[in-house]
Amino acid sequence: MQMMGGVLDHFRSSAWYYLTPVLACVPIGVLRTYFNQHLRRPARRLLPFLDPFVTIDIAAKPEDYSFSYQGKVKSSDAYAEVLAYLSAVCSREARELRAEGAAEGHGFVLSLREGQVVADDFKGVTISWSAVAEEKTTWRASGRCCRLTFHERHRRLVVDEYLPHVRRAGQEVMFGNRPRRLYSNKKELSYHSRRDEVWSYIDFDHPTTFDTLAMDPAKKQMIMDDLDDFSNSKDYYRRIGKAWKRGYLLHGPPGTGKSTMIAAMANYLKYDIYDIELTTLETNSDLRKLFIETTGKSIIVIEDIDCSIDLTGSRATMLPPPPAHDDAAEGGYDKSGGKRRNILTLSGLLNFIDGLWSAHSGERIIVFTTNHLDKLDPALIRRGRMDMHIEMSYCGFEAFKTLANNYLEVEAHPLFGAVEELLRDVEMTPADVAECLMPSKRSARDADACLARLIDQLKGKAAEKDKESEAAEEDDVQDAAKEEDERETEKVPSKSKKDKSEVASKPTRRVMTNGAHTTGATGVSVSISTDDYLS
Repeated sequence: MQMMGGVLDHFRSSAWYYLTPVLACVPIGVLRTYFNQHLRRPARRLLPFLDPFVTIDIAAKPEDYSFSYQGKVKSSDAYAEVLAYLSAVCSREARELRAEGAAEGHGFVLSLREGQVVADDFKGVTISWSAVAEEKTTWRASGRCCRLTFHERHRRLVVDEYLPHVRRAGQEVMFGNRPRRLYSNKKELSYHSRRDEVWSYIDFDHPTTFDTLAMDPAKKQMIMDDLDDFSNSKDYYRRIGKAWKRGYLLHGPPGTGKSTMIAAMANYLKYDIYDIELTTLETNSDLRKLFIETTGKSIIVIEDIDCSIDLTGSRATMLPPPPAHDDAAEGGYDKSGGKRRNILTLSGLLNFIDGLWSAHSGERIIVFTTNHLDKLDPALIRRGRMDMHIEMSYCGFEAFKTLANNYLEVEAHPLFGAVEELLRDVEMTPADVAECLMPSKRSARDADACLARLIDQLKGKAAEKDKESEAAEEDDVQDAAKEEDERETEKVPSKSKKDKSEVASKPTRRVMTNGAHTTGATGVSVSISTDDYLS
């Protein structure tokens, strides 16, 4: 009691005893101003000792804010990427979960219910995630938030390494969960067209894989290794200063599996496919607009490029021929008096492949297909633009065995030897071989019957090849005989002409005889004169 009384006496004798009533009457705003000006900095220095943990809130965007305007690319949703990343962690540890349908596909995304906490380990550091309710004070706030909590001494690690890791991993999870897409370009394009206005798509569900692709196993493995090396070389491409893209040129006769190869590449890498129809484009700007509105992790395909547009010869602007009745177009102007637009050019396509715009979004594969390699401009298919040239050839025995396993589920058969021998001499596309192995009736899908049918087709092609060879040999013989006759014919007239020239060069002797003349056996005209004879 004595001590308590002493404290009260000391308090009464101090200034606080007299200032307390005054402070109680001071407005809150004045106290806040005084704290901000004089006490906030010392309090911040003291705060890490009292609470050394840092929090970062990652809030979701409201539905009415996640849109694109005039073709601008919508920024990625960090909140969705965090949810995708935490989905696996939540499914292992959290006891109270929240399941939401994935934005694309048929799966679910698991997330935390409010108040739940899960821990994640990164390079030996434990980081906590929790679901909290955001104070919705602005129209941009959504009310949903993921809170990241970590120790102050790990700030640099979390900001510089962990958060980028979370976003990359979340993007991969989101991309892996959704189905592949096959895009095709629309005809009507404008500079301000949004992505959904220049591309239409369907779900890509092609069953072809490299396991079912009919090709030589060594060549197939080489392509797969090249694709793996490309997809894992982001840092390498950045280090050498090259856009993260790769070009493939598929060339060969029709039916050799060029389109099937593209489907196998897309399924192997889990990439989308953008199929560009060049004949619907009018200008180089249209092609650039299409390219801008593509995403990474995609394969951009231009099939039968030699037939799509005239891309051979000069790289200068190629204008369409003006109509005969359009006098204004003949002078390079349209009917309205303005200059006519340039159409798609080879130069525009080259810039599309490896120009400045080719680095947009990164991780792209560009594929050209053609049946006539010799028709393409060398500048279009040189290394650096089309990095890998893949010849899609006729069916060999190894490719046949893949087809037999696919269609007949047989890996060995007594008739394989006959097929192998015939395939050495006969050129048959994998599409034709597959047609023989897949009859229309299920009852006829017997391995013996299918292989016998294939052998008959190969023998028929071999007989046709022999007939063509014999006909070609006969034609060669006839051509040789004809050429020999022509050479002999040329020699004979030249000899007769020579004789005639010799005869014409000899002098003519004439002997007059009473005004008559006689022609000798040598063809020399002889004239005999009576007066000469008498003398």
